[in-house]
Amino acid sequence: MHSDPRSAYTERLEARRQAVARHDQRHRTIGNLRLLVFSSAAVLAWLAWGRDALSAFWLGLPAAVFVGLIVAHERVLRARRAAGRAVAHYESALARLDGQWAGHGETGERFLDGAHPYAADLDLFGPASLFELMSTARTRMGEETLARWLLETADPAVLRARHQAVAELRPMLDLREDLAVLGEDVRTGVHPAELAAWGEAPADVPALLESRVARAVAFAIPCLVAVSAVLWGVLGWRDPFFAMLAAVAIFIARYRRMVARVVQAVEQPAHDLALLAKVLARLERERFTSARLVELRTALEVAGRPASARIIRLSRLIEMLDSRDNPFMKAVGPLMLWTEQLAFAIEGWRRLSGRALRRWLDAVGEIEALCALAAYAYEHPADVFPEFESGAACFDGEELAHPLLDRARVVSNSVRLGGDLRVLIVSGSNMSGKSTLLRTVGINAVLALAGAPVCARRLRLSRLALGASIRTLDSLQDGTSRFYAEIKRLHQIMELTAGPVPVLFLLDELLHGTNSHDRRIGAEAIVRGLVERGAMGLVTTHDLALAHVAEALAARAANVHFEDQFENGRMTFDYRLHAGVVEKSNALELMRSVGLEV
Repeated sequence: MHSDPRSAYTERLEARRQAVARHDQRHRTIGNLRLLVFSSAAVLAWLAWGRDALSAFWLGLPAAVFVGLIVAHERVLRARRAAGRAVAHYESALARLDGQWAGHGETGERFLDGAHPYAADLDLFGPASLFELMSTARTRMGEETLARWLLETADPAVLRARHQAVAELRPMLDLREDLAVLGEDVRTGVHPAELAAWGEAPADVPALLESRVARAVAFAIPCLVAVSAVLWGVLGWRDPFFAMLAAVAIFIARYRRMVARVVQAVEQPAHDLALLAKVLARLERERFTSARLVELRTALEVAGRPASARIIRLSRLIEMLDSRDNPFMKAVGPLMLWTEQLAFAIEGWRRLSGRALRRWLDAVGEIEALCALAAYAYEHPADVFPEFESGAACFDGEELAHPLLDRARVVSNSVRLGGDLRVLIVSGSNMSGKSTLLRTVGINAVLALAGAPVCARRLRLSRLALGASIRTLDSLQDGTSRFYAEIKRLHQIMELTAGPVPVLFLLDELLHGTNSHDRRIGAEAIVRGLVERGAMGLVTTHDLALAHVAEALAARAANVHFEDQFENGRMTFDYRLHAGVVEKSNALELMRSVGLEV
């Protein structure tokens, strides 16, 4: 196993490309053989029927060969498609290593909630987001689990268990490749919440129909319809046939409402199950050693047929139910009691396996989310797992960097909060790196509290609740200004401090939308209120008046800043955090550099 992800991915990509080439060659060869066999069959047919030179039975030989070639051809095509998906899988992995991943993955925009206290501010979802970088899930369950981990903080004991699981999964390239190449779709369309709720709902079949006798009757009536039709055709006995038609009508009328409810309840949540069955089948073959993975693998265990086989059974029942739209089935389906029999079978499936659905879906989702974290960890070997403190609130990060920026050019900084020090007031000129520092601290906290490694040399932190006001915008639809949107977010962050978990706040250009007098008074009151409620965090500003907030809070706050240099009409930044208050502003120089007369 390569320790270097680029070497491993490149080697595997080349092997899969060679496999594609081999399958293409076999595809062409079998195509030529089919043409040759067809031509041979044409010659034999001419000799048999045109010249009476041999028996027509000889045509069975090319027919059998042709059928065998069709079967072999389909296998080659399936293998070719799987190899092609493997090529795409490793091309995507190399694109992530090269920083070319944005715009090519699942963005998770459906998880973006503007009311969330930090999701939009830290670029968790959307184009070029953390979710797009990390998500390799094939199912909605995996995507939803990963998104939930990014949006919520977990207990340190849970996170340590995830660390162990990720460490075990990290070198498992074969497992991640196998999951990536399953099925034809990007991801399954199964809606886990709806499917689990359907499985747990009370059975809709009356007590009589819960017996095998009822299902046997539903099967026997169509058989008797067929027999009576034969008797009419052979012996001219019409009465049995019409009697059976009456039995069909009575049966349909008796259970029409129940069947309609069963069909309506299952149609939406139980579609697109084929990929889920394949994912389950692949996971059932795996054996794990870390505690959490063992628990999840155990959750897939059931007595009798495995979970994957049961899902395949349900998938086939749904496919047969969908065949009602076929013109032939519309004509003969009622005589066969097709819908009724399938409704009974689906309800029987739900009684047997329905209550296990949520357990299976949750286990699949969590394993896929852990695989996504493992892939991220494998592709970033320099990143480290954070250490968790169980005591007072703290955030102590050494050489923190932003994981969405180019690793070759990103500048890292160290940030320490805890003990007496609760707030860093970050001053600096425009474009000096203040907002990026907030996002760096925030996104690494999100990674840490999701169970992933962090982009740092070291990070030690306690369990924290995050609140950020970085990308607060006005809303024309809601009729709110930027300032009003900001103070609403500040109120939301203040309310978070009432919870059991200490808050890490990240406030960019605090109260930027009001005058200097009100801003200074309001900013000091807000920061003081947060600190007195046990919160800690960073506040950025380019208004040097707000730097005095640190003086007002004494030992609980400190000033830090970013510097810039303006020489020969060009501004440069080192993006390094320095102690103290910034001593100059670049606003006028920036305006002059673009041609404004100031």
